Amino acid sequence: MKHRGASILFFNESRQVLLLLRDDIPSIPFPGMWDLPGGHIENSESPQCCIQREMLEEMLLETGQCDLFGIYDFSDRIEYVFSKKIFFNPSDVDLQEGQRIRLFSEEEVGKTTLAYGFNRVLADYFSREDVRK
Repeated sequence: MKHRGASILFFNESRQVLLLLRDDIPSIPFPGMWDLPGGHIENSESPQCCIQREMLEEMLLETGQCDLFGIYDFSDRIEYVFSKKIFFNPSDVDLQEGQRIRLFSEEEVGKTTLAYGFNRVLADYFSREDVRK
């Protein structure tokens, strides 16, 4: 049985998305790569509760209710991807995990290999008609 993960696609009015630069520790998966914020869903936890817990742990952010963007069946896991318009300034975030966060344009994302196969998710995001407007 595949494990389950939850991640969040924070976006702003300029169609930029927030990415997290993973810690550069050789013992973790994808060290030093850009990633969507998120983590592993615990046994008795819902995907929504997971993303809320992870954002509190990683960024000290209370996200409240988030929209489910999609469920992705990757080779190693089932990933629940949520989306939410940014309600904070990234430079004000008290980051608890990772090296830093920053906003990326569609062009920048296209030139960046993301951890965990999240390029597929962001390609879906940028191709949506409601995002293109």
